[in-house]
Amino acid sequence: MWAGKDRLKEMLKKTNLSRTLAAFLAGALALGLTACGSVKTSYTENTDTAAAKQTAQLNSAIIKTMTTEQGGTRTTPDYVTTYEIFPYSFADSDGDGIGDLQGIISKLDYISDGIPSTTDDLNCNAIWLTPVCPSTTYHKYDITDYENIDPEFGTLDDYREFVAECHRRGISVIFDMVMNHTSSQHPWFTEAKSYLIKHPDIDFENPDQVAAAVAECPYVGYYNYSSKAADGYNVLMGTKYYYECRFWSEMPDLNLDSDAVKSEFSDIIKFWTDIGVDGFRMDAATSYYTGNTNQNIETLKWFKAEAQKYNPKAYVVAEVWTGQSTYAKYYQSGIDSCFDFAFSQQDGAIANITRGTEEAGLFTRAMAAEEKLYKEQNEASGTDYSSETGRPDVLNAPFYTNHDTNRSAGYYTGDNAAAQVKFAGGLNLLMSGNAYIYYGEELGMKGSGKDENKRSPMLWAADAETDPALCKGPSDMDSFEQTCNTEDIQKKDAASNLAYFRQASFLRTAFPVLSRGETADLPAVSEANAATAAFTRTDTEGGLPPVTVVINSGAESAEVSMKDLGDESLTLSAVLLTGEDAVSVKGGTITMPAYSVAVFTTGE
Repeated sequence: MWAGKDRLKEMLKKTNLSRTLAAFLAGALALGLTACGSVKTSYTENTDTAAAKQTAQLNSAIIKTMTTEQGGTRTTPDYVTTYEIFPYSFADSDGDGIGDLQGIISKLDYISDGIPSTTDDLNCNAIWLTPVCPSTTYHKYDITDYENIDPEFGTLDDYREFVAECHRRGISVIFDMVMNHTSSQHPWFTEAKSYLIKHPDIDFENPDQVAAAVAECPYVGYYNYSSKAADGYNVLMGTKYYYECRFWSEMPDLNLDSDAVKSEFSDIIKFWTDIGVDGFRMDAATSYYTGNTNQNIETLKWFKAEAQKYNPKAYVVAEVWTGQSTYAKYYQSGIDSCFDFAFSQQDGAIANITRGTEEAGLFTRAMAAEEKLYKEQNEASGTDYSSETGRPDVLNAPFYTNHDTNRSAGYYTGDNAAAQVKFAGGLNLLMSGNAYIYYGEELGMKGSGKDENKRSPMLWAADAETDPALCKGPSDMDSFEQTCNTEDIQKKDAASNLAYFRQASFLRTAFPVLSRGETADLPAVSEANAATAAFTRTDTEGGLPPVTVVINSGAESAEVSMKDLGDESLTLSAVLLTGEDAVSVKGGTITMPAYSVAVFTTGE
């Protein structure tokens, strides 16, 4: 139990707190909530370092350029940086230790205050919540009702409020669409099961018998049944039949060939679009038709068209967890984005470059190559939604970690680990497209092994006395040490992981071409030093000012010649620094500190 419990109880007695707030705080007391394992509770301010001073000075100049003549802030493109939230573990509002929608609402200003020129929030202009519909599990990926909210998270009115508060801040809302499977407790499945128990002699290899069964019980046609054992199929208890369930016996796969199923999902798309959802994240898109890429692509093509029917600006991003040469083909569906797995996780391009096992030039060359690849695949789709959406037809979805992967703070060891965690997060946010940040990565949270560990409570504070929004996390989560400071401490520290992520996301807002431009490698920089690289990001439509970005992925400072950038008149306009030293430009030479990024622009 945490310190201060008795003092807080006494405070509750002496104050005139409302019953709701008193019950909320009492609930937190009863749970004895603390952040998982132990956490740091101290820090050293670093506002006087050369790095901090340079960052502040350059930011001040940037903010002036972002301000319109009317005193407002110029418009930022949609879907620049998206924040992924696992609701169960993010922020609690009622004292039960389970994250909920009202808790998320209370923390929206942390994600974005709606003012792009500020640097004390994460400047994310979209949020993806993992599933929030009623479910039998903590993760909610087995849905029992597609048009409601799980009571653990709140109500539909809470969700409507969440959407409205997001929109008030200029944040788009991305709904996690689980279309591959339902819960075994979904009425569609239970109705089909009840029918099949009563009809034991159907031959599922006989189309006429199947059609007759579907005529009597339409839900039989919603799933994939067989009269024979097959890979990926389980016995349907109480019958001699088998049903497809690739992920888990309690997640039966849907039959997406069924017009009735597609009609259901068309209604579901409309339901959430009417509430105000702006886009959809498509879960497990490779599993719609296991081993059949072409059919999966056709399904996404259908979904995108349906989403556009109800909202011409609908955004669709798909989880296509496979190799890049395969997921690139999914752009043939006409969807906006596919998650860019090639750069993600501990064996991806970002981590390898940060560790020094790959040269820095790989980062720039790989970005340029994939942008071309994705565009070519999209052109094969025969669709063009750009005039309706106001976005490029291809909007890459770079991410570094998510709720299914080990957290990045565990990827690095040794004296440079803290700097590497920052730098790698910065690389992700330098990529073109709609970049994703998984909650807690901005703090440097750890979590690996079983899934529950990757979804541990957001570290708002060390205990619920300091911040009652602290969650308890999944029940099967291991107890492990978090070595990063909590949010309430990091927000005061100019050298914290949080400050670095805020700066990186701010730069995506300040220089829109970073998210919308085309990459070109500047090979002379990496040829001179394997730890350094540079690239230009240019808007081919000509509307956004270009930038030149220089990186040093090494543990030592490095020099880069301005001549190798192709323009010696470039101006240093922004930096991402992991240590105390600043970037310097003298006599045509750029000195880049270890694990640093510098952004140059044309003109003064």
